[in-house]
Amino acid sequence: MVTSGAERYVLLGLAPARCSWFDALGQWAMSATIPAEFVKCISVEEIRARLASGRAHSAVVVDALAPGFDRDLVGIAARSQVPVIVVTNGRLPHLSPDDLGVVAELRADFSPSELLDALESHCQTVGRADSLPPVADDWTQSLWFGQLIAVCGPGGTGASSVAAAIAQGMGTDARYGGQVLLADCALRAEQAMLHDSPQLGPGLQELVESHRLGRPDPNEVRAFTFDFPSRGYRLLLGLRQPEGWVALRPRATEAAIAGLRRSFQVVVADVTGDVEGEKECGSADVEDRNHLARSATRQANVTVAVGTAGLKGVHSLAGLIRRLVRSGVDQNRILAVLNRSPRHPASRASSARALAELLAASGIELALAAPVTLPERNVEEVFRYGTSFPEALTKPLSQAVESLVGRVADSAPQSSLPERIEPGSLGTLTEG
Repeated sequence: MVTSGAERYVLLGLAPARCSWFDALGQWAMSATIPAEFVKCISVEEIRARLASGRAHSAVVVDALAPGFDRDLVGIAARSQVPVIVVTNGRLPHLSPDDLGVVAELRADFSPSELLDALESHCQTVGRADSLPPVADDWTQSLWFGQLIAVCGPGGTGASSVAAAIAQGMGTDARYGGQVLLADCALRAEQAMLHDSPQLGPGLQELVESHRLGRPDPNEVRAFTFDFPSRGYRLLLGLRQPEGWVALRPRATEAAIAGLRRSFQVVVADVTGDVEGEKECGSADVEDRNHLARSATRQANVTVAVGTAGLKGVHSLAGLIRRLVRSGVDQNRILAVLNRSPRHPASRASSARALAELLAASGIELALAAPVTLPERNVEEVFRYGTSFPEALTKPLSQAVESLVGRVADSAPQSSLPERIEPGSLGTLTEG
């Protein structure tokens, strides 16, 4: 590529202190050894601010050991259509550049010609009004993904018990070959207590951390889980404290969910029923807190919404389903469950009719119009002694889930949440 005098590469750089290549690149730019302008950044926040400034950039050149370098930094650059080049020193065996979405990998002792080769192959010069090519962030692409079943409900409805019952119903099915996982993805994780787990970890937090810079293979992913043979599934422990959500980086979280689906035939995720995002409440912090639930429900083949029978329970369940739909979950993928339903058929029908009327008032019609009704069951003893759930509880749940999965198999679930639009990224409106 031959560049004119008005054209050069504009590079953003990020590296730890006293990094040799960082200083060398600055010297090459200052002496015109390479046709580039090099902007040294001291933090990921500065890179984010410069990318959002509206100025065109050719690439982000980042050291693999720089604090804050992970999938989210690559995602920030990708949203601004700026490629990322990573510089490694050979001490990160689990780094997966292709999986992360970076366009090139350079050794720490790279020469000016090696850098120019990478720039010419993947980047564009700045100096004229050309748009930079989008960078494909295809870490979620895979030849095969297992089913993802998300289970949520208002507090006290028994959603965690329902999730475990679904996992047992599918885990004991020979068609899934024992490759069923119950993943505790709730903010207030309780599956460890319900399963009387003597272990504190590894769990969800360690799994997400392992996906920040790499893509563990299925055997490595399964090493984060524990076997629960009496019910035919494996268990992924959740957050040890609710405040642990701050350590779950969004892109790494989505990559971890994808990693679970590559490693198991079925993943049943017990998630929190809070799915509000910035669009609904105006708070980016709330969206980040709810990102785990929003990501799981949007990617799920089926989202199971659990409520209880009765006036309050049906009202709360209808509100949950409305929030799920507003957050982007396809209403045809939602399965309603009324837990602790009365045994009298007329009372069950009344609750189901009330739920349908509340949803119809909001323009929502579920693919399976009749909710799954579960009778009052004493599952306290099941959890206390680690025994199996009765078939009367697991069979209707697993059959309803499989029926809905079959109905929506032709339409692929969404793989990620809508991304925030940076100010000015849509251009300006002009009158015609």
